[in-house]
Amino acid sequence: MNELREVLRRHRVGRRMTQAQLGRAVKVSASLIAAIEQGRLIPQPETAAQLDKFFDSEDEIQQAAVHARADARPPWLRPWTEHEERATLLRWWEPLLLPGLLQIEEYARAVLHGGWLSDEVVDRAIQVRQQRQAATVDRPKPPTLSAIISEFALTIGPSELRREQLQHLLELSQRPKVQVLVVPRSAGLHAGLAGAFVLATLPGNRRAGYVDDQLQGRVVTDGGDLDQLEVSWEIVSGLALPVQPSRDLLQRAIDDHD
Repeated sequence: MNELREVLRRHRVGRRMTQAQLGRAVKVSASLIAAIEQGRLIPQPETAAQLDKFFDSEDEIQQAAVHARADARPPWLRPWTEHEERATLLRWWEPLLLPGLLQIEEYARAVLHGGWLSDEVVDRAIQVRQQRQAATVDRPKPPTLSAIISEFALTIGPSELRREQLQHLLELSQRPKVQVLVVPRSAGLHAGLAGAFVLATLPGNRRAGYVDDQLQGRVVTDGGDLDQLEVSWEIVSGLALPVQPSRDLLQRAIDDHD
């Protein structure tokens, strides 16, 4: 982050421009330029390219942004994001929240602000999540994502925010590479309630898993642990409604807010 901040500030000051002037020149807000120079945000690839073009700095800002983006990921998360980017299949179970790769920014921000994280940490976490979405579900040839969520997860959050998030989830479920299934409340108590997890199928039929807790996430590669997660996946998938009934349940949850 420090390299990116210094590079951008050096180029801007060299042109004797204010943050507002630079923002107007590359068609972004002054607050975005300020956030980059303060180390709170990393420019998206297109914005970094605009800045390099404006300053005639080849790809200096773009490269600094790439390095900053890698640094923005917590060390314990980096191995998992590499698995996400290489995966051919992601199977995601969430009993309480919606899967991070399927969250809109406002929903993710509300979840993160509900904890003890500072605004700066939340901003970086949001940007990392958006980058993960771009590298997986939004990439040209995305992996297949099968997401199973509990019906309870559809009911959490402020009404208007929840409606917007569920509408986004329903739209994503129409994509050929995204499947969203819902475990209804009537399923009662089951092994999946022990916690969220993700299973990644990698090239060469290799596997990896990811489990989260209050402190950090953990990448799972031990065969026995992966087998246990596979069993848990079979349990929740067996309890989930089929595709169309799951979509119908999502639509009813959306309609409840009209």
